[in-house]
Amino acid sequence: MDLPKVILYYIFTPLSDPAAIKIWQKTLCTSLNLKGRIIISPHGINGTLGGNMEDLKKYIRQTRSYEGFAKMKFKWSDGTGNDFPKLSVKVRPELVAFGHPNEIKVDKNGVVGAGKHLKPAQVDELVAKRGDDVVFFDGRNAFEAQVGRFKNAVVPDTTTTRDFVSEIESGKYDHLKDKPIVTYCTGGIRCEVLSSVMTTRGFKEVYQIDGGIFTYGKEFGDDGLWEGALYTFDNRMSIEFSDKTKSIAKCEKCSAPANRFYDCPKVPCNSLNLLCAKCAEDMNDEICKHPQRKYSNAELIG
Repeated sequence: MDLPKVILYYIFTPLSDPAAIKIWQKTLCTSLNLKGRIIISPHGINGTLGGNMEDLKKYIRQTRSYEGFAKMKFKWSDGTGNDFPKLSVKVRPELVAFGHPNEIKVDKNGVVGAGKHLKPAQVDELVAKRGDDVVFFDGRNAFEAQVGRFKNAVVPDTTTTRDFVSEIESGKYDHLKDKPIVTYCTGGIRCEVLSSVMTTRGFKEVYQIDGGIFTYGKEFGDDGLWEGALYTFDNRMSIEFSDKTKSIAKCEKCSAPANRFYDCPKVPCNSLNLLCAKCAEDMNDEICKHPQRKYSNAELIG
């Protein structure tokens, strides 16, 4: 019986021939009927793939056969079988599109100067020990934080990942430079780069959550420091970690509790709309007047 699943993964490791890796990965995924998105750069690989569980296991075994990917961690999530419309495998200058490809340095151990990794339990231990001094710093696009974020988190004013460097350099967070900063994002990859960017610019104690929100939520459900749903860049649109998920957002149409965005159904509109389930069922053409547009995820997975 087919069992649809989704895997998320990344590793920062020097790749001398990203184009060759692309051909290999595309051929491998096609042979296993996998769909999703893979980004390859001189800094490593980042992917989210959906397919049958047994095919995904074969993909993992084959991918780990490459020496640079041998220690790569894969995070599993339930899928629907329709999570991705197609397969996309691309080579980019950066694994995460911060717009500064020459700043990030990568060796066999990962990003040079990145923040210290904390396991989910270590995050809670840090907060228990340091209290309100600990600052959670959202490493995602600001709209993602509307449906879920860590309690009392700082949410930078970012529309795309490329906004982060100028946002950090603006001076508006300089008062946090001596505080313990815990960066977080969906699967962890954006924080590998963000934590390095922050450290380079004078933040003295920077951490990142090992495995990102996804791993934290899998361990603690809704009994930890996370609140709300996790936005995802696929057809699921969001993940809830338990049946106790708290709605921290409100429907744009009726102000009822809401946990996810919905795509406007009218072609060619691609606006994202934060709606409750009832208003989503009643969605109509008036949604197209909404100014928010769906942000490109071509260079962003986790």
